[in-house]
Amino acid sequence: MRVIDLAGSPEEMGHRHGSMFAEEIRHYTEDRIQIVMNGDWSGGHMARGAVLEIAESMLPAHEAHSPALNAEMFAMASAAGISPAEAVVVGGFTDFVDTVRSVLGGDHPQSVIEDDCTAFIVPDNRANGQGFFGQTWDMHDSATEHVVLFRVQPVDGPDALVFTTVGALGQIGMNELGVCVGINNITSIDGQRGVVWTNVVRDALMQPDADDARDVVLGADLAGGHNYLVFDATGEGYSIEAMPTVRLVEGLSVDALVHTNHTLEPETTAVQGPRADVLQDSSIRRLETAQAFLERQDIEAEDLMELTREPDAVCQVATDPYHVESSGATVMRPRTKEFWACWGLPSMNEFEKIEFP
Repeated sequence: MRVIDLAGSPEEMGHRHGSMFAEEIRHYTEDRIQIVMNGDWSGGHMARGAVLEIAESMLPAHEAHSPALNAEMFAMASAAGISPAEAVVVGGFTDFVDTVRSVLGGDHPQSVIEDDCTAFIVPDNRANGQGFFGQTWDMHDSATEHVVLFRVQPVDGPDALVFTTVGALGQIGMNELGVCVGINNITSIDGQRGVVWTNVVRDALMQPDADDARDVVLGADLAGGHNYLVFDATGEGYSIEAMPTVRLVEGLSVDALVHTNHTLEPETTAVQGPRADVLQDSSIRRLETAQAFLERQDIEAEDLMELTREPDAVCQVATDPYHVESSGATVMRPRTKEFWACWGLPSMNEFEKIEFP
């Protein structure tokens, strides 16, 4: 796992991010744009100019959501040699394609490839009084090489450990106060020209507790669909099915909260895009496998690492035609501020304990 320190103002952190990984960000950006252009995730072939025109139209929503994070994104883009519109594509790809499909209109094709992540919150009572957040991070296998761990020290907010990919502000993480944030992707049909999920995650990691992190998600002008999970050092936690037009919250109680890539509530299911049977079966199988695994008591970090490696459902290996794989995983214990991260397939790689700066 590459571990990089980012500190200072939004502009300083963005500049260091962009300059350190400039060539890699440009390569990854072009890869994401090509995937949108060829239609596998976006639902129809598009010209490059049309892709970037949609991304450009989303920039005002990012400025409105968080001027500081928008400034960090712009500084990253400038240092890497990409445009702000390209930064929206590389930084928030799965939300961006929800927006693209909405703009294109027409039927929502089942060929859309979105089957990303298995996430879970383990309550304190199941983990010797010190609960956990954990998840795999699953994506098209071309993303794995771009995974990185940032240790951020903003001038106006808590330090945080942020699992992400180069060019994206944040995807999963825990701040120094013990606020954990993670995600699953959900395919939506109500995408709009809003803010992408990676900026929302970083904003949630600026908050003092799970309630405020939840409210960031509920108040955001979202571009696409995701399930967000938030958990804190007091044992408070939530799973939020968040579509651009519908938000539903489930609070943590005595059982683990588990979520994969299909909606669980009728209101959000009404705006979920159609899914290929093999992808829906994968999501249901991962959900049921994780739920059964987490019915035990006295759960420890090593148990959750074992869950991310589970070979029959949870740890996804890229196969034709979808090429989705588990590109990494995290386990966090907010009461003790412990954070473990794994690069690549958890079944083939070790977790590393990452310390705060």
